[in-house]
Amino acid sequence: MIVTVIEGFNLIVYGSVVPLLLEDASLGVTDEQTGFVGGLVYIGAVLGALLAPLVAERWGRKRVLILAIGVFAFGAALTGAAAGMPMLAVARFLTGFGVGGALTTAMTVARNSAASRHASIVVTITMAGIPLGGVVASLLAIPILPAFGWRPMFFTGAGAALAILVAVVLMAIPADTPQEVAGREWTGRQKLTALFTGRGAVVALVVAACAVANMVAWQGLNVWATQSMVSLGHSLSAALLFAFTLTGAAVLGSFASGWAADRYGSARLAVATSACTLLGLVGMLVLPVSVPATAVCVALMGIGGHSTMNLVHTTTADIYPLPVRAAALGWSNSTSFIGAFLGPTLGGAAIASGGAHGVFSAYGVAAAVCFAAVFSLFVADRVSSHAAFRHPAAEPAMAGR
Repeated sequence: MIVTVIEGFNLIVYGSVVPLLLEDASLGVTDEQTGFVGGLVYIGAVLGALLAPLVAERWGRKRVLILAIGVFAFGAALTGAAAGMPMLAVARFLTGFGVGGALTTAMTVARNSAASRHASIVVTITMAGIPLGGVVASLLAIPILPAFGWRPMFFTGAGAALAILVAVVLMAIPADTPQEVAGREWTGRQKLTALFTGRGAVVALVVAACAVANMVAWQGLNVWATQSMVSLGHSLSAALLFAFTLTGAAVLGSFASGWAADRYGSARLAVATSACTLLGLVGMLVLPVSVPATAVCVALMGIGGHSTMNLVHTTTADIYPLPVRAAALGWSNSTSFIGAFLGPTLGGAAIASGGAHGVFSAYGVAAAVCFAAVFSLFVADRVSSHAAFRHPAAEPAMAGR
């Protein structure tokens, strides 16, 4: 979780500094360019999430985690030193590449070390670091941005990443859990066959739809919520407090939903949390602009956006055979990062053409698609609980599920 706190800080801090980036004449970036750069971090994360499980099979998860943290620490430092749009874009891409590799590896290690009855809460604890890092970014932004500008925020993230890198070097990561042993018994071809053929392919498509749609709304809001609140007439300080509400609600909501998911099922809870995102966005469009109404809607968006992704990851990890778990988590993570790239980019175009209401309308459509996809995943999870995957490549692992 501490690793993902630092990752979350380096991901979400960008949204807190967007108003100052747009005012920085030395960068000369537009709304659309700012959204594009905000999305580039997730393109890098897609590649990192896909490569990490493959490389970890050869190098071990600890080495991959160390390398990934080093990459996103360098990317954060480079962002703080950016002298223009090209350098800023490269820096955010490198940050994303490291974050994607570290996030997938950390999640796999955590899930493989947990009993099945605690799967949801363990994934939740691990992933709670993302919005918690966002909370830290929002709180630090309130005193730092007005006094020192946007660059110190990224140098702070780089320093924190280097500190956690030392801790990971000293940490012991188990390599002989049943899941790790099962994973080594299958070839890469067998894993891909189980993941992308037959019923596995159907589930993979549904997971991708859930992840992409959810993250379009969630990460788009992380980048554009502050600027949207300013556009609605709130002060920068008030907008930053709403950003704090967004990420704070995500942390608290994820623990509540994780606890409930271990009792009632992760797929079932995902339906409820995805409905929260949709309700919050609809509320922003139809309710009068006021601090109480905005706070409630923002809290619903925070609870839904982060918790839904956690629960989709948990369902994905459990719906496939054990040897495929790391590859399946790599798939759910990488597709989520695709949505995370599209979200800020779409938000940049939406705010340029329709202001804050354009942003909430665009993300409301994504939230509606997510709700439909998550309900389909709930149905697929119920079917798989009664009829497990029966692809020939999956048969040796079924006893281990």
